[in-house]
Amino acid sequence: MLFELWKHPRPEAPVFRREGQVVVASHRIARQVLADRERFSAANALDAVVPIPAAALRELTRHRFRLPATLANNDTASHGRMRERFGEVFAPAKVEALRPWLGGLARRSAAGVAWRLRAGEVVDLDAAVASEIPLAALARLLELDVAATAEVKRFSRAALELFWGDPGPERQLELARIVGPFHALLRGWTREATGVRRELLEAHGEDAATAALFFLLVAGQETTSQFLTLLLHRLVEEPELLRAEPGAVVEEGLRLLPPITSWRRVALRDTEIGGVPVAAGDSVLVWLAAAGADEGVAECPMRMVPGQRGSRRHLAFGAGAHRCLGSQLSRLEAEVVVAELAPLLPRCEVVAAPVSDPNLSFRMPSPLLVRFR
Repeated sequence: MLFELWKHPRPEAPVFRREGQVVVASHRIARQVLADRERFSAANALDAVVPIPAAALRELTRHRFRLPATLANNDTASHGRMRERFGEVFAPAKVEALRPWLGGLARRSAAGVAWRLRAGEVVDLDAAVASEIPLAALARLLELDVAATAEVKRFSRAALELFWGDPGPERQLELARIVGPFHALLRGWTREATGVRRELLEAHGEDAATAALFFLLVAGQETTSQFLTLLLHRLVEEPELLRAEPGAVVEEGLRLLPPITSWRRVALRDTEIGGVPVAAGDSVLVWLAAAGADEGVAECPMRMVPGQRGSRRHLAFGAGAHRCLGSQLSRLEAEVVVAELAPLLPRCEVVAAPVSDPNLSFRMPSPLLVRFR
């Protein structure tokens, strides 16, 4: 099933067709497709995988929901200017300056988890750690006052299910009733924006500025949050991995557990990919999870070996003009979380492992419940 493609780590071929998609599993070819803007466009990146029915569309329209070309789905002339402005927000120096604050936040989270575990509680590491830290860091960089973490997470997961999941018509309407009102709230935040978000509003208009905030608030924190949940699960199950440096652990996690398992492109003209004919308008699914475990990427491509040669050659953050702007922030967040939780994780056991719902591009894990052994 295409929505659970990532559960099958070994592809049937470097390039193949599945359920109307041209699937690219080869690391080399995936990088080529992502970088080739002459043959492939990102215009379909935010299109709903399952067409949204009229009732759900009416609900979204009622709240003035729109997703014009902004960042991930933008191949127009405005993309470079928008990316440049947001690039300043995620500039390496600004991200690195967050390290002491992020370290303190992760330390407090770890202390709270440790206290609860010592008291005999079962703790959800997804809610206690993975959900809190990425959202707090993104809000700090974007100058957002985001206090209600649970409400933002409810909205962001609803958006990921509505656009990349496999919901039926009734569920789509339920999701639209979550996404629509929150999108209206984002529009209000956009009108009151400062800094780079104000510049984007004045240069490109309210719809584009709101859409950019929508994508950053959803994908910008949810990807790291989901990655942290899955990485922490792996580290509880295999505590020997913690003997390596946190940065090396994170890179191997990104290679084998990328938060975005696949991403879409649309063919601009008749062409071929790896010998497979592709017609103009065909959807191309770049299978990032398979690309990271491709032969030749790392010395032991299917095994998590922190520090091994080739560990950083993954495509967890994409490639080309649309490569993730927040890659350094995501790495930093994961490193500080691993470093602060490292003393606790070997003493834990899993009570309930995270289980992922069907989704084309996002892993969508359920809570990770642990207790002291």
